[in-house]
Amino acid sequence: MIQLTRRYRFSASHRLHASALTAEANREIYGKCNNPFGHGHNYVLELTVAGPVGEDGRILDPRHLDRLVDETVTGPMDHRNLNSEIPEFAGLAPTTENLVRVIAGRLGRRWTEFFPLAGCGISSIRLEETANNSFELRLL
Repeated sequence: MIQLTRRYRFSASHRLHASALTAEANREIYGKCNNPFGHGHNYVLELTVAGPVGEDGRILDPRHLDRLVDETVTGPMDHRNLNSEIPEFAGLAPTTENLVRVIAGRLGRRWTEFFPLAGCGISSIRLEETANNSFELRLL
């Protein structure tokens, strides 16, 4: 089994705020990230795919992977406010932990549309929020 990792970038803003919590609890939990005006990040998304090498010598065509990511993640999320413009965050705090799960769901729902015959799948999704913080979701 071979793994391929591709790197993508997008910028988005958000406010860390849980509607079920009081304003005081939100400020205590999220600190400066609970700023009512929000803040932004230049995210780096690393998508790792694992699978067997096909007859063409590759596990998949990276152009198709790029198109999938563009249509489901970077296109809809780049330069957007996650709280108000991304439907999955209605009532869900847009932490990077939740963002990586939302990305996984979006990619997973359309995977077979882009790779109907491929014996490969997403192995992990890593999302770098800052130089100090990155979050990884392992799927395989």
